[in-house]
Parts: sequence; structure tokens; C-alpha cells
Amino acid sequence: MKYFAVILFTVMLAACADNTTSGISIDSSNQYVVIANPYLANQIGIEKAIVSRQNGLLQAGVPVNSKSDTDIKLQYRFYWYDAKGLEVSGSESPWRQFVLHGKDTMTIKAMAKSADVTNYRIYIREATSTW
Repeated sequence: MKYFAVILFTVMLAACADNTTSGISIDSSNQYVVIANPYLANQIGIEKAIVSRQNGLLQAGVPVNSKSDTDIKLQYRFYWYDAKGLEVSGSESPWRQFVLHGKDTMTIKAMAKSADVTNYRIYIREATSTW
């Protein structure tokens, strides 16, 4: 009986565990975009990215649309990866800011700095500063 009580208590604790993640991907078909805020993820939509090569460098364009009637101040940052899935050294980019107007669509574009880049990921968050 004591053994059963311990197992029942353990199962109850496991059911109460917090399964939230620090970041979410918009959907399973677009794992190149990460939005760390579930509320923000509901306020914007991500369309299919436009990826090409120019002069041997990967270029990515990610259309972002607003589902809100009001302006949303956002920041984004690209991360660039090689064929092995490792982040390419020297490819760091700063957080860039933009305003997505209500019900508007804007394409965020960036180009890799190295020909070794074969993939990317973009992180989008609400702007942290007032501007």
C-alpha cells in the first residue's frame, strides 16, 4: 500500500510539471523562425521564406504579417549555420528594430557574410527599448 501511495504521488507531481518552452517555432513547416513569446506569436504570422544565393552567399527573406489592428514594435536577428548545423563564426548580427503596422506585411531580409552558410534561423521578439 505504501508503494502504491508513492507511485500515485509521483504521477500526480509529474502531471503538474510545467511543460512550457522558452521559445516556440511558428509552426512545424517553418522551423527557421523562432518567437520566444507565445502572445507575440499569436499577433504575427510568418509566410513562406524566400531563399536564394547571390554571388555565392545565402540570402533569406521572411515575410511577417500583423494580425493586430495596431502597430507592433519588433526586433529580429539572423543566425547563420553551415552544412553540419554549426553556427558560422563571424556571422553574428545585431538585433534590428522595425515597426509592423496593423494588418500590414513586411519582408525581413538578410544576407550571410560567408559562402559556408547553408541555413539560417531568425529570432523575432518585441522591442525592448522605446524609440
